[in-house]
Amino acid sequence: MTTSKLLRAAVDRRRFLVGTGALGLAAAFGLGRPRSLAAFAAESDWSAPVDISKAKIEAAEFVSYGMPDSWANYGEVLQKMAAKYGFTINHVDTDMSSLEEITKFDAEKNNPVAISADIGILFGPVADARGVVPPFMPPLAAKLPAGLKGKQGGWVATYTGVPAFVVNTDVVKNVPRSWDDLLKPEYKGLIGSIDAGGSGGTDLAVFIAWAYAHGGSETDLAPGAEFARKMLPQFSTAAKNAQTLERGEVPIQIKYDFNCIAAAAQVKAKGVNAEVVIPKGTIYAPSALMINRYNTAKMDAGKLLLDFVLSDEAQIAFAKFGARPIRWVLGDLDLPADAKAGWLPDAQYEGVHVIKNWADLDVAAIAGVWQEQVAGG
Repeated sequence: MTTSKLLRAAVDRRRFLVGTGALGLAAAFGLGRPRSLAAFAAESDWSAPVDISKAKIEAAEFVSYGMPDSWANYGEVLQKMAAKYGFTINHVDTDMSSLEEITKFDAEKNNPVAISADIGILFGPVADARGVVPPFMPPLAAKLPAGLKGKQGGWVATYTGVPAFVVNTDVVKNVPRSWDDLLKPEYKGLIGSIDAGGSGGTDLAVFIAWAYAHGGSETDLAPGAEFARKMLPQFSTAAKNAQTLERGEVPIQIKYDFNCIAAAAQVKAKGVNAEVVIPKGTIYAPSALMINRYNTAKMDAGKLLLDFVLSDEAQIAFAKFGARPIRWVLGDLDLPADAKAGWLPDAQYEGVHVIKNWADLDVAAIAGVWQEQVAGG
C-alpha cells in the first residue's frame, strides 16, 4: 500500500502505547489537564477568518521558536508568504525542542513573545493538552485527514522527515549501511548521541525507528530499547552539529534525512566528503506547525502562517530543502522536478515504514520506556 493510502486509512485510529513510567511523565507533559473550548470563550476571535490587513502589519516583526530560517527552509516559506501578501518580514527565531516550545508558550502566557513554533507530530496532542494552541482551523487544513491537525485547530502537519545518518567519509572510510552496522567496534565514540527522554521529536522518531528495524513497532518498543542500550557506548560526548561533523569529531550523526542532506552539502562546500544513508527499518515522521494561543496581539499573523504552510508555495519550499511535504505524501500535490532535485533516490526509501497511528501515540509513554529501559537500564 502506498504512503498516501496508509496515512489516509489510519491517522484517525486510536491506539495507546502502554509504557513504564508513563503516568509521571504524563503529568510532566501536562497531559492530565486537557482544556475544552470553554477555556477559549473570551477569545472567540480565534475562530474568525484571518484578517489579511491586520496580518500584514503583525507579521512584519515575526518571532518564532524552533523554526530557524535554515530548518526545513522556513526562511523561504516566510519570505514567500510576505511576497504573496505584499509586506516585508523580519524573522527572529530561538531554537528549542518541541517540549521546550510548548513549555515556553505556557510560561509566557501573560507576556507572549513567539507567534509560532515547529514541533514533532507527537507533540501536537501535548500542545492540545497544555492548552497553548487556539481553536483556529485554517481553510487549507481541509486537505488533511484527522490526526494530522489539531482536533480544534491550532496546529497542522507540514512535512515529513526520515531518521537517517550522515557520515564524514574522509574520517569513516567503511561507511555503515544499517542501524546494526552502527554497533561495530570501529564506530565507538564516533556517533552523535540520541536521547528519547521526551524533549524533542527527532530523537523520539529515531527510537521508534530502531524498534521497527528490530521487529517491534510504535506500540512494541522493547526491541528498540534493547538496541538503544547497545548503542550507548557508541555515542560521542561531543555536540552533534555541522562543525563536529566537518572536523570529524562526531563523524556519524543521526538526523532527519533533510537535515542530513543539508549537513552533507554544507561540509562538501568546504571540501569535506560526506554521505547520507537511509537505513532499512526507518520511518516517516511528520512535523507540524503550531501557533501561540496567548499571542492575541499577533493573532492574524499566526492564522495566516498556519494556513500558508499548506499552500502550494510553502509545500514546494519545504520540498526544495529535502523535506517531503505532507500534501505530497498524501497524494494531494504534484511537485515540479526542480523541487525534488536535491532528494535522494526513491529506491533508498523502499524500506521506510509508515506509522499508522501518529494521532494518538502517547509521547509520555514512549519517553517513559526510554527512561526506564534505556537511560535507567
